[in-house]
Amino acid sequence: MNDETVQQPFRTAAEAVAWITGLMPTVGIRPGLERMNLLMERLNHPHRRLKFIHVAGTNGKGSVCAYLTSVLRKCGYDVGTFTSPYITSYANRFQYNGQDIADEDLVRLANRLKPLSEELAATEWGPLTMFEVTTALAILYYGTVTFPDYVVWETGLGGRLDVTNIVNPIVSVITNIGHDHMDLLGPTLSDIAYEKAGIIKPGVPVVTAVSQPETIDVIRRTAESKRSTLYLLGEKFSLETMSVSENETRFSFEGPFRAIGPLTISLNGAHQATNAAVAVMTLEVLRQYYALILEDDALAEGLKETAWPGRLEMVSREPRILLDGAHNPEGMKALAEALRDVYSYDTLNMMIAMMPNKNHDESLKHILPMVNSLIVTEPDFHKKMNADELAGIAKRLQSELGGPRDIVVEPDWRSALERLRGMAGDGERTLSVVTGTLYLIADARSWLLHQTKSEKGW
Repeated sequence: MNDETVQQPFRTAAEAVAWITGLMPTVGIRPGLERMNLLMERLNHPHRRLKFIHVAGTNGKGSVCAYLTSVLRKCGYDVGTFTSPYITSYANRFQYNGQDIADEDLVRLANRLKPLSEELAATEWGPLTMFEVTTALAILYYGTVTFPDYVVWETGLGGRLDVTNIVNPIVSVITNIGHDHMDLLGPTLSDIAYEKAGIIKPGVPVVTAVSQPETIDVIRRTAESKRSTLYLLGEKFSLETMSVSENETRFSFEGPFRAIGPLTISLNGAHQATNAAVAVMTLEVLRQYYALILEDDALAEGLKETAWPGRLEMVSREPRILLDGAHNPEGMKALAEALRDVYSYDTLNMMIAMMPNKNHDESLKHILPMVNSLIVTEPDFHKKMNADELAGIAKRLQSELGGPRDIVVEPDWRSALERLRGMAGDGERTLSVVTGTLYLIADARSWLLHQTKSEKGW
């Protein structure tokens, strides 16, 4: 179908984004690759000309993608980075050398996809989902507009049936496995590992930091069945954390090809050293298999300069307000460890909102004993969890855990944020934390930094 012969339905990026994000409530989530395969066929398979680094996992995907992007750019390569969800605007999802997709490119590519989506909607396959259109747009952007040397490619949900799995990568990465999206991925860690392991392709090396015996077993068996070399943290590569302080973690790396260190990262939390080590192992695989030119200085600088919004991010100094999108038990555990090891305070106040499909009891157990005042709110999103319901769980755990001292329910997130700021007073010894679903983190971050709400629709 020729672009010029088709009536162009969108004139602005806002119109294109409204169509794409509007597919979420109307079409929903439909796992599987059938429609995506048909779409790629109609588009002449633009993904086949690109080198993908496919990144899956429960937590740490975004950070690993950020490390990889930063180092590859320092090495002089052009890099496309596709991530989800976004923190400020829909265009954040499609980056080329650190810049969001231009409005005119977004409009042109959406106009190319709209008629194809309508064609499919008229068949037994049904309409494309929001994430299918988004992923196809990313493939078109990298495969027909920017042509990067590497595409850092984050999964949306799971792996095996995730639409990003349409690609055949040069290396697969599985950061870790935890309790998240269990309604869609399965009730056990083995079930979740099976879905994540679906990104492992025949003969393509896989790097992972999974740690539970049952998840290691699933990843190992999948890699063996695909004849893929497995680089497992603790087996093929390791790290040693040397020091942890605010905005600086130093660690050394030892892999099968060489030892490197010391290396420094500015993202906070001991878990970020693990994420950085996963990125280093991935880069070492590319150096060994694909002749990636990886200078030690570029590696060190790229890691140190990596930034990732909404993850242990201090967005305000007066008062001190820390944002962290800890939305599952493993994320909350990492947040609790960072609050113990990295930050100093006498009083810890926290604002939280969650989505309904999470393991709330296990998440809250990690954090509630540390909290003085807890403000429970709701994200500005159609699938939000009711604040009273989440507060009820916190109150039930309160006596068992010995905290928090106070629990406040404020469903309006902006009013909740004002209450959190008001609690801080002028004291340097008070730390305020906004945590939970990234839908809340996105809005709170935009409001605190820019006095605007974020866009919605991931």
